[in-house]
Amino acid sequence: MTLERLNPPELSPPTGFSHAVVATGTRLVMLAGQTALDADGKVTGTTLPEQFERALSNLLTALRRAGGTPADLARVTVYTTDVPGYRAHARELGGVWREVAGRDYPAMAVIGVSRLWDEQALVEIDGTAVLP
Repeated sequence: MTLERLNPPELSPPTGFSHAVVATGTRLVMLAGQTALDADGKVTGTTLPEQFERALSNLLTALRRAGGTPADLARVTVYTTDVPGYRAHARELGGVWREVAGRDYPAMAVIGVSRLWDEQALVEIDGTAVLP
């Protein structure tokens, strides 16, 4: 399996994401949206960075259960109820990503939404991974 991350010089330099990811492999893993739910189904954390870390950790737990690693992520979508807050915490969120998932950035999008399924959730993350 390989993931080739492409960042054309004609595009703005990416920070914390890749413009395109070409994936070759044998197993495609679709990862459901994850919020900051704990094992009891309760949202943990009150700040966006706290919830982001838990949601990302939950996503990676599902990925590891499927036999993958953070480096296998080809695409991630982040949904947030607070885009200005996400932008304000972008540096901190990038640090959380590097600490939890490393520096192999997938193609990524951040989308503002009015609310998520869990009313206390500020962020939800889903993704697609390609495994060997």
